[in-house]
Amino acid sequence: MILQTLWGQAKGSALERLWIDSATVKTAVALINLISPDIQAVAQGSRIKAPGGGINVLNGCEGTDVLFLLAAAFLAFPMPWRRRLAGLGLGVVLVFVLNEARILALFYSYRNDRALFDLLHSLVAPMVLIAAAAAYFYAWAYRERLAEAA
Repeated sequence: MILQTLWGQAKGSALERLWIDSATVKTAVALINLISPDIQAVAQGSRIKAPGGGINVLNGCEGTDVLFLLAAAFLAFPMPWRRRLAGLGLGVVLVFVLNEARILALFYSYRNDRALFDLLHSLVAPMVLIAAAAAYFYAWAYRERLAEAA
């Protein structure tokens, strides 16, 4: 809750612009142009613009909520700090990659099937992201317990 509150305070700040515009949107645009160069997507702030339609990546669509859940889990679970930081670091990369895949799925679905976009955006993609982060944490914690028992 503290992390989410602090992130809320960053709304409109250089940190938010760095995370959303630079890290999230520009990466997504690079991937779109790699996969579908004929689309010619362009990053404009928090927007992915392209002929035929694009999407806007707002605060809440950048995956930080899942990152904060994962961070809370790693902070609460008893394990050595070195393992905790390693697990969290890899988890951040995992969530970022999965969120980029989510944004690409949303981009392509918005252009091709608005009903699918609505379903992915409101229900499926958030649940998949949370479930993937939870499964990753569970696997890490399980491995930690096995190492502790040995």
